Amino acid sequence: MTSRQPTLGSLLRGLRARNNWTLKEMSERTGIPLSTLSKVEHDRLTLTYDKLLQLSQRLNLRMSELFAEPETASAGGAITARRSIGRLEEAIRVQTPNYDYYYLCPELRRKRMVPTVTRIRAHSVQEFGELVRHPGEEYIYVIEGPVEIHTEFYEPVTLQTGESIYIDSTMGHAYIVPEGIEEAVVLGVCSSAEEDLMESLMTLHHEEPAPTVVRAPPRRLEAAATPKRQRARR
Repeated sequence: MTSRQPTLGSLLRGLRARNNWTLKEMSERTGIPLSTLSKVEHDRLTLTYDKLLQLSQRLNLRMSELFAEPETASAGGAITARRSIGRLEEAIRVQTPNYDYYYLCPELRRKRMVPTVTRIRAHSVQEFGELVRHPGEEYIYVIEGPVEIHTEFYEPVTLQTGESIYIDSTMGHAYIVPEGIEEAVVLGVCSSAEEDLMESLMTLHHEEPAPTVVRAPPRRLEAAATPKRQRARR
């Protein structure tokens, strides 16, 4: 029998239970209204990135720990036997003006690889803004292109559907769609030796204007990750 995947609400309930806090106590500790926390715990409401950041800071937690269940790996740590099924409809979505990020396998904490499906909307480097930099390396596979890859030390390159690129993430980079194309979809895998990679990425996304974090809407997300030619045959 397949266990139910965690939601932000179930993770907050678990966090509160482990600390023996009432909902009122958690509200007082985080500065988030009791009614808001109640709706989140019952999966009737999500939190903006600002509220998630506030919650993690007030509770002295890493951002990534808000999206993970307690670890059950052995103390030795040699074999973690971790496994996670990356279903698109259970991804955590971070929405920014340039991208929609869909974080896969969100229940695993301290990941050294962060898989995402990303919808790209910016149509120029000027529209995109300052180039992005973060620790580690990343691999990008184009699910639905074309996509223009702009990097700090190389001439721009255009990738078509089915093509991919591997880059040093500390080098400034931006992914945009050519004029005349509404949006593109890519699968990305970011990796780093740092255990707080996901937290670094979430913080980086916060530097773009007005991000929000929500659960991915299943049908819309499935469509986003399915190439147009496949959708046309349905």
